[in-house]
Amino acid sequence: MLTRAQKRMWKYVEEGSLFKLKTYLRKHRDLDVNFSQGKRQRSPLQLACSLGDDAVVRLLLDHGADVLRADKKGDTALHIAVNRALKRGKTAYDDLVVPLRKSCPEGMDASNMAGVTPQDLLNGFKHTEPFGQGASGPSRADNERDWMEKLFGECEDEFCETFGVYEADDFLPVDEDEEDYGDWADRIRREYFSKKHAEAQRMAASSFSGRTKKNKREEEEQSYKELHARLQKEHEEYLSRAARKEEETRQGKKRRYEQMCAATFHGGGSSAKLLSYGDIPWPAPRGTVQEMADVMLHGVDRKDTAGFRKALRKQQALWHPDKFAQRCEARLDGKDKQRILDTVTALSQELNRLAQSLKP
Repeated sequence: MLTRAQKRMWKYVEEGSLFKLKTYLRKHRDLDVNFSQGKRQRSPLQLACSLGDDAVVRLLLDHGADVLRADKKGDTALHIAVNRALKRGKTAYDDLVVPLRKSCPEGMDASNMAGVTPQDLLNGFKHTEPFGQGASGPSRADNERDWMEKLFGECEDEFCETFGVYEADDFLPVDEDEEDYGDWADRIRREYFSKKHAEAQRMAASSFSGRTKKNKREEEEQSYKELHARLQKEHEEYLSRAARKEEETRQGKKRRYEQMCAATFHGGGSSAKLLSYGDIPWPAPRGTVQEMADVMLHGVDRKDTAGFRKALRKQQALWHPDKFAQRCEARLDGKDKQRILDTVTALSQELNRLAQSLKP
């Protein structure tokens, strides 16, 4: 029985949503990527090979995908990759078979239920140019594809490091029609390879038109520069939109914090219900004390020392351990009481540290 996370992962592989899959695997590092699904009992790695999605294949290999895992017929990912390479040619071989063979060399000699190995399939197919033996080395298209995937990865890492990863409870309005980062990256990736494929077809159709190789190369480089410029512009626009959402998120957290403080500290007496750890109006329930302090003081200009000190003193009074105990200790749930008091003490110490860091 597949878990919900595994079903979501399978969906991303099936859709070819590379960047959604990459983000999902980063957030679920303990997720087992070796499982079987469907009538053929194929693994996600085998599915990616059958779809010819080399980027997803490499990502799954990086996350421990088993190359030797067999489907209902005993075929491994290498059987599927080799069969696709025999139909599609050297590019499919370089994209799929090479990384799989590098990850698991012994997989070339793994037999399926018919007793056939991936190496047998290759040996039985005579090709004018041996797979993996291109005389001219990596093609320009291969280099450009690698560059684009590296750029996408760096863009995603830059976004995550700058703005973080937010969950559903970050109080952002949900806009189902708005394109998120994963959708944007997948769309750009599809458009890029579609454009390169169309260019290759046009070049093939006009190969006898008398144009020089120099003209073809100049046109290809110009088209590539235009695509690069568009990608950079859309990335900048996305980061700008993400920055606005980040500010909305912080403002939402502070509003929620202030509302919960009013309801908890001033909304009931000793007869009110017991307070568990989750009932305390923590500014960032799963964050550190530094993150809590940032939420409390969001919107306060730290260059305005007097104004910042005033806001800081208000929070110090609110979270001073003795004053907190006077207001709430009688209402604390026994099983969470010590944890609550320890967190209040740590938060108070962080606020005191900030106060001491201010210039007199």
